[in-house]
Amino acid sequence: VSQSRYLFIKWRERSLIKSQKELEQKVSEATVVIRNQKAEVEKQKEKVENQKILVEEKNKEILDSIEYAKRIQTAILPPARLVNKFLRDSFILYLPKDIVAGDFYWIESIDDIIYFSVCDCTGHGVPGAMVSVFSSNALNRSVNEYGERLPGKIFDKTRELIIDNFSKSDDEVEDGMDASLCALDRKGRKLLWAGANNPLWIYRSSEGRLEEIKPDKLPIGKGFEYRPFTTHEIDLAPGDIIYLFSDGYADQFGGNPSLKLTRAGFRKHLMLVANLPIQEQEQALLRLFNDFKGEEMQIDDICIIGVKV
Repeated sequence: VSQSRYLFIKWRERSLIKSQKELEQKVSEATVVIRNQKAEVEKQKEKVENQKILVEEKNKEILDSIEYAKRIQTAILPPARLVNKFLRDSFILYLPKDIVAGDFYWIESIDDIIYFSVCDCTGHGVPGAMVSVFSSNALNRSVNEYGERLPGKIFDKTRELIIDNFSKSDDEVEDGMDASLCALDRKGRKLLWAGANNPLWIYRSSEGRLEEIKPDKLPIGKGFEYRPFTTHEIDLAPGDIIYLFSDGYADQFGGNPSLKLTRAGFRKHLMLVANLPIQEQEQALLRLFNDFKGEEMQIDDICIIGVKV
């Protein structure tokens, strides 16, 4: 029995030693695998970090380019001193959706007439901004180079210049803009106006109502028809307020459930602020807009001009 037990013990020791060596071998192999995996993870991590740095560098390059584009676009916008000089009782609410915008405003003074316009170019962001720079230049040329003075004629010439410029490309380009253009005499009693898809609203202070002058249903660019734009002649009274705007404010979504503000909602906002001093209306409209928008993202560029007679 003792001999048998001795042999059993020896066999068990050899088995344990063998198992231990096998376990050590497996641990060693597993350690190698883990080290290789760790090395691969570190390699991938380094690769990700390098890609992250590359993405950040690219993003910075893109943002720097867009910021420079903003400087170019800002150069086409009338400076505050010019706005205050020509439109003393006025406000401009300008809210690009992105850093640069497809919306822009334009002001020119010739003789005793002050021209001012809100323009909404195709798209927003960088593409819209590129169109806005050319469109602003086309307006300037229509007035200063070609001598057009009636708003409808200015739009006719601007459309011609835009179409002519884009037709030089081998690609089909149908960009252009919707716009509203006023020509106001310095005494503020007579207004000439033309609209390309965008209407004119006038707050008649003596009656407490908002009057709408409908636009031509034509873009300033390529379209299905090319009839001349209409120049409207409108009488004004002291205290009346002229409102020009793009569609970004009315098209915003907000509320619970989320719904579009619409032109009707925009009219209500204007009626709420119309009796405020003109310089206070900008911030009042902005507060109403932000309250309605809530947590929703701004979906389009916004430009509104208000001028009190």
